[in-house]
Amino acid sequence: MTRHFKHLALYGAAILCAVLAPRVRSQPSGAVDAALVARGEYLAKASDCAGCHTAVGGQAYAGGLGLTSPFGTITSSNITPDRRYGIGAYSYEDFERSVREGVSPGNKRLYPAMPYASFSKMSADDMRALYVYFMHAVKPVSQPVPPIKVPFPFNQRWTLYFWQLVFAPKEPYQPKPGRDAQWNRGAFLVQGPGHCGACHTPRGPGYQERGYDESSSAYLTGGVNDNWFAPNLTGDSGSGLGRIGEKDLAAFLKTGHGAGVSAFGSMVEQVEDSTQYLTDEDALAIAHYLKSLPAQKPSGHYDPHAQPDLPTRNGNRIDAPESVGARVYISFCAQCHGVEGAGVPHVFPRLAGNPAVITEDTTSLIRLMVEGGNSPATISGPPRQAMPGFAQTLTNAQMASVLSWIRASWGNDARPVTANDIQSLRQKLHK
Repeated sequence: MTRHFKHLALYGAAILCAVLAPRVRSQPSGAVDAALVARGEYLAKASDCAGCHTAVGGQAYAGGLGLTSPFGTITSSNITPDRRYGIGAYSYEDFERSVREGVSPGNKRLYPAMPYASFSKMSADDMRALYVYFMHAVKPVSQPVPPIKVPFPFNQRWTLYFWQLVFAPKEPYQPKPGRDAQWNRGAFLVQGPGHCGACHTPRGPGYQERGYDESSSAYLTGGVNDNWFAPNLTGDSGSGLGRIGEKDLAAFLKTGHGAGVSAFGSMVEQVEDSTQYLTDEDALAIAHYLKSLPAQKPSGHYDPHAQPDLPTRNGNRIDAPESVGARVYISFCAQCHGVEGAGVPHVFPRLAGNPAVITEDTTSLIRLMVEGGNSPATISGPPRQAMPGFAQTLTNAQMASVLSWIRASWGNDARPVTANDIQSLRQKLHK
């Protein structure tokens, strides 16, 4: 679920909380309902407000984080209750309308990258809790952030009235008849505060998500955001969640590790800032809901029983001894991921059968190869591990060869990666 990736998760939640602002009331702090504050804090974490509204090295919720969007770079706003630079002058009505409808005070329309389409699923009680939390439990920070600057015609916010009229849902989540309480809780968390679709659902020509719940065949089938691919979360047995069990998926949300896969890219920050704080029950509810989604948009294939025909073959179709990819793998990858691609549980991810390895879209694989990355550091999970980048070590052709070899070894079966694929993404990343 994809800085979410945070590609759109970052960007989207950024503008979510960016508008989470209430008007300070002259109310003694002792009169604030502690349980309501706690609920609001939990919802803020589930919504990943801090992930977008806290700059690297900055104060919590004070904004200043640059977020990439199709409209240009947007700097997240100060959402502390500071009355001058933050959101301390919002009334509850201002707050609720901003979060659920995407309209801030002064009738200012918010860009659809702010996932108000998802937050509309949250109830009035949820909004009250968030309001109280931000007003009474968040420290005011008197810190301005640069104004958002996007080129014409995207700076004409009045046109967003029509976008919201056509594309934005407005009704709170309604439990589905015939589904149990756990399924409905998971559906609410995924569709609402978790706004998983903001990253994991492909967007249409109007930048609308191609579906906001399981009634759409495109919902949660994957999407590219900020040069990360947020993977398919449906039941596809290749690049989806078909081979990952509910408990492993819940563990992944809490620690960034599960079933031999590890969080990477913008999902690392999503785990660190948001999903690790979910209760065990909510993590399992999300897993239960996601595992109920039928397979959509299948890609890649994995045969766990594939037998390498050594010494001429490894996996299913790449000649191992003569392959540049095989030699690069043994030299640079096998020490962590293993000669047979099995990885090390809770340390280094497995490559054999890893959905992120065999998915059709190779954006994330290439970016990891070029830049490197790291796993999350969480309260209950294993220590952070890092992967080096190879932009200065390997040529484009070598990186393409090793990725192609990995995607066709140990039972993996996915299309090759080309040197042009590598070069194209490196140009986007300026690497």
